[in-house]
Amino acid sequence: MPLHPQVEAARARRERAGVAPLYTLAVAAARDADLASIQAGGGAAVPVREVLDGSVPGPAGPVPIRRYRPTAGDRLPTLVYFFGGGWTLGNLDTSDGICRALATSAGCQVIAVGYRLAPEAKFPAAVHDCAAAVEWIAAHADEIGADPDRIAVGGDSAGGNLAAAVTLLAAGSGGPRLVGQLLVYPNTDYGSQTESMRDNTDPLLFNRTSVGWYWSHYLADPADGEHPLASPLRAPDLTGLPPALVITAEYDPLRDEAEAYAHRLREAGVEVTLTRYDGMVHGFFAMAGDLEAGRAAQDQAAAQLVAWFTRPSRTAHATSASG
Repeated sequence: MPLHPQVEAARARRERAGVAPLYTLAVAAARDADLASIQAGGGAAVPVREVLDGSVPGPAGPVPIRRYRPTAGDRLPTLVYFFGGGWTLGNLDTSDGICRALATSAGCQVIAVGYRLAPEAKFPAAVHDCAAAVEWIAAHADEIGADPDRIAVGGDSAGGNLAAAVTLLAAGSGGPRLVGQLLVYPNTDYGSQTESMRDNTDPLLFNRTSVGWYWSHYLADPADGEHPLASPLRAPDLTGLPPALVITAEYDPLRDEAEAYAHRLREAGVEVTLTRYDGMVHGFFAMAGDLEAGRAAQDQAAAQLVAWFTRPSRTAHATSASG
């Protein structure tokens, strides 16, 4: 189908305003512009009972976290969330709207992780920051009112890539047992040459040039893109991983590689729900204020979290990847 009318309207506003593609800006300016755009499209902030900033130990120093708690209860099911931004842009404010919405709708604690960014910190720094945060959260669940048997991971775009990588790493290293992985239009394959990558070239939207720009900052060496923790689609074995919800957008260069990962998970016996939002573009999940589909996708994610958190706990993972 064509671009959704709400997406067309948003694109037209960008064109009238002369918005420059992020990849034409210096990194610092791109970070500012990205956050401003996300905050403008996210809508009114959903109130939660409390929002608590802190940090956890990481491999290169403290890793910032932000906890969203919808209730005062102990042993809350917990989603650990990784923001998007091509591993180059973003901070804890980037995912604030998403985390508030999911915490409220799913009735769970959401913990956002402020991992190190590229190009200052190259792959696999972000992966190991995120993994360290998940491990700390599981080990210190009582301190933060979390249930160690009901922890899921999730993220959008590069954050979805990191969620998939952390899941692989946890499975391969005997890390925390996760009950689910929420993967919203994740990068899964460096150098992908899919149909969706070839077709999406509109400079007013996230496009294939955007993808290359982000990878160029993230990887110290193109060969690193072959590692499963950078390209989860290249993991040799996906058996035994926790259930996944994979959300994609029709007009997104990452659509095909994200859907290919969902199919590989399913072929490995993993329970997968794959939903493509027709007429949508990359980034729509964070645009609940402008796009009805963004709100619908957040509602779907929340419902899936509730389903994961209310089923019997898992007892084992199979080896998948390490790094």
